[in-house]
Amino acid sequence: MFERLGRFVVGRAWWVIAGWVLAAAAIILTTPSLSDITSADQESFLPRSYESVQATELGQKAFPQQATATAIIVVKRADGQKLTPADEAKVGQLAQALKAKNIPHTSGYLTGPPAVAPDKSVQIVNVGLDAPTPDDPALLDAVRDLRADIGPELANSGLTAGVAGDVASFVDNEDTFNNAFAVVGVATIILIIGLILIIFRSPIAALLPVVVVGVVLSITTGLVAAAGKAFDLSVSQDLQTILLIVLFGIGTDYILFLLFRYRERLRAGDDKRTAMIVSVQRVGEVITSAAGAVIVAFLVLLLASLGFFGSLGPALAIAVGVMLVTSLTLVPAVVSLLGRYVFWPSKAWQRTPKATMSHRLGTAVGRRPALVAAASGVLLVALAAGVLGYKADYDFSAGFPQDTESAKAAQDLQRGFAAGALAPTEVYLTTSNGSPLTEQQVSDFAAAVAKGPGVGQAQPPERSTDPSVARVNLLLDENPVSNEAITLVREDLRDAVHAAAPPGTRALVGGTTAIFADINSANNRDLSVILPVAAGLIALILALLLRSLVAPIYLVIAVLLNFAATLGATVYLFQGVQGEPGVTFQLPIILYLFVVAIGTDYNILMIARLREEAREGNEPHQAAAIGVEHAGPTVAAAGLILAGTFGVLMLAPISFLQQMGFAVAIGIVLSAFVMSMFFVPALTALIGHKAWWPGHGDERPVGGPHVPPEPATVAKE
Repeated sequence: MFERLGRFVVGRAWWVIAGWVLAAAAIILTTPSLSDITSADQESFLPRSYESVQATELGQKAFPQQATATAIIVVKRADGQKLTPADEAKVGQLAQALKAKNIPHTSGYLTGPPAVAPDKSVQIVNVGLDAPTPDDPALLDAVRDLRADIGPELANSGLTAGVAGDVASFVDNEDTFNNAFAVVGVATIILIIGLILIIFRSPIAALLPVVVVGVVLSITTGLVAAAGKAFDLSVSQDLQTILLIVLFGIGTDYILFLLFRYRERLRAGDDKRTAMIVSVQRVGEVITSAAGAVIVAFLVLLLASLGFFGSLGPALAIAVGVMLVTSLTLVPAVVSLLGRYVFWPSKAWQRTPKATMSHRLGTAVGRRPALVAAASGVLLVALAAGVLGYKADYDFSAGFPQDTESAKAAQDLQRGFAAGALAPTEVYLTTSNGSPLTEQQVSDFAAAVAKGPGVGQAQPPERSTDPSVARVNLLLDENPVSNEAITLVREDLRDAVHAAAPPGTRALVGGTTAIFADINSANNRDLSVILPVAAGLIALILALLLRSLVAPIYLVIAVLLNFAATLGATVYLFQGVQGEPGVTFQLPIILYLFVVAIGTDYNILMIARLREEAREGNEPHQAAAIGVEHAGPTVAAAGLILAGTFGVLMLAPISFLQQMGFAVAIGIVLSAFVMSMFFVPALTALIGHKAWWPGHGDERPVGGPHVPPEPATVAKE
């Protein structure tokens, strides 16, 4: 099939290119924008079955005046002394003065005795921030306007103030975020162009992936937006960035797979058309299988209970599908027309280098597969052991620079109040039949929950305009986004709150800590479902590719071991060496996307080459040696580019970006250099012909095409 496809694409290259141009133009011009289906609605992040979501919905109905977000003005004396009655009065005047300015998108300005810290160190003013969505840029402007007006109001008063809260933190770190992602974008282009220039010594080959991925990204965003409109799907604002990274990752992989094989066939003496036909024939099945595995891995995200991942899966699957079609049609058509000029001006492609590193590595794997398999396996297992110490970290603020206004204000707030003051745990009480709550019921419930486990302070109960609902805000003793607080809310505190509800009523626990507690439960559930299902489906694809039941088993085990080793290595570095309380809770799913899904490409490329060499009559040890020698440079180049792209994130002064950058980079390095280049080939050599049981995948197909390979002693660059 792939030979016929190669002949069609090469024989009608101009028609293929023209068809692509017309199709791309039609899709780009007629499909909606990705922003049309973008949503920041966090209610859909968790299913409604979770208590924190039910609490949020109840709060929105019962307290419609509740702001989208909150900015907390933290006021203290400049000399560090306790606040005096005159200072407290001045803070009240500040609140009224700011309220009178009618700063857009602000409301409330609540202060008073409960807003004064027990030790008189600080007083706060709670300001509601109102906008249609939590990520509306107007909220950022509201915080900036607040800060601009606070200074003049407190001039010569002996008081200083800072604005804390999530929105204020984002304002302080917006440039850091933007600069980090701008650096990643530039670094991606530089790495791709730079490394391919080094490999092929040709600007044409170096620019090819950048141009192709740019075209595919435009087409993909249009198709994703059209699918979103058709099936009423919404996506996160992060999708554009994730699409770019995924497309550069797999797009560069697939193009390199073709270019390396094309150069190999040119060196063997094929003309430019035959060389591309054979390349598509040999690599087409590999690329299709690799893309199929990645598409399956992404579609499995539909099983996730977290809404973000459910919408992310189909979008990424569409992107990979478009890249697959591009790699088997547009890229071969363009390269077949360019011929040898794709490597211009270098003539190094004409020469077959001797005794290269890949040749030596292949020889080592072929001669001592047991030692290589043991050494690489022990390394992966040792790193995977770090998973036993894994702790999820939900505290994004701790990873930001601590010298900003919001960070300093948050520190002052937590010194004066209970640690949970920045994100109170919201406890709602409502009657089961909609009848009004009595004052006795509310006061008894408020007194009981104030004594709940881990509660440092309780604010006075609030009655809703709906007489059947009341709310009590609890300030926890622990950092509200710490593992300790999340565990507390999920277990002891929720049980205590439920038990405190008077007969005929029910209590719901909401707020930031409760949401993270439910996200933790959902995340654990999703990983326990997604990983096994994805592993099974990837094994099925490998079985169809290899016509074997044995090889898919150890290949999938290798992928899962590599996932654990990656997470373990990250735990060792950040929790062990750097003493962090945990690693970002998003990391396991990020590793699933970029290490399990994309890293499978390298395994498929290597195992397909091992089978190909076995079909040429080479014994298992010799096939492993030649396979590493020939496929190793492709895997190494693709792995270096993707690992380098993520590695740049480690330069960002934000902890969770550093963790993400290190984890994905080390995961890709382990996938490409340990698992695919050493562990899998060595294991395949040890298992021998049984690796292809019950089929005969290592036997030359009867009557099938035969393309003479290059000599086994020859290495590739």
